[in-house]
Amino acid sequence: MEVVKNLDIQRYMGKWYEIASFPSFFQPKKGENTSAFYTLKEDGTVHVLNETFVNGKKDSIEGTAYKADPKSDEAKLKVKFYVPPFLPIIPVTGDYWVLYIDEDYQYVLVGGPTKKYLWILCRQKHMDEEIYNMLEQKAKDLGYDVSKLHKTPQSDSTPEGEDVPQEKGFWWIKSLFGK
Repeated sequence: MEVVKNLDIQRYMGKWYEIASFPSFFQPKKGENTSAFYTLKEDGTVHVLNETFVNGKKDSIEGTAYKADPKSDEAKLKVKFYVPPFLPIIPVTGDYWVLYIDEDYQYVLVGGPTKKYLWILCRQKHMDEEIYNMLEQKAKDLGYDVSKLHKTPQSDSTPEGEDVPQEKGFWWIKSLFGK
């Protein structure tokens, strides 16, 4: 499967909003206002912070992304999370392949070789329908079953601040029970 080549990792850093994804066992089923924040670390790896809101409570998980093959120019990354997050003993690693990104780094299509996972991400909380349809078609052309895509609810105002109840580290437990 062809992926983006020569991804500018510096430009990729920052916050991305999940516009749509394939439902997966490791993400809360009723998550809203889901986002990912990427920060480049000194060693060249990327700190990953995924956040979502379930029933008004913020839930998050942190991990690390790195190039699957440091010598390749392909945007094939691996993402590693530890479970349980509060006692990091078991590494869980997955593929994070950048399948398409626009030249301004405003929207992206991410998947992997098994085609079991797919994400449409955007720098904004809402995406133009034409762009969404174009990304959906690209995924379909790559062999993804786009009928599985689920749009992620994104509200214009997301609860922020320290007064938001937080359940950091329990994302993975809830996912085991389909919550």
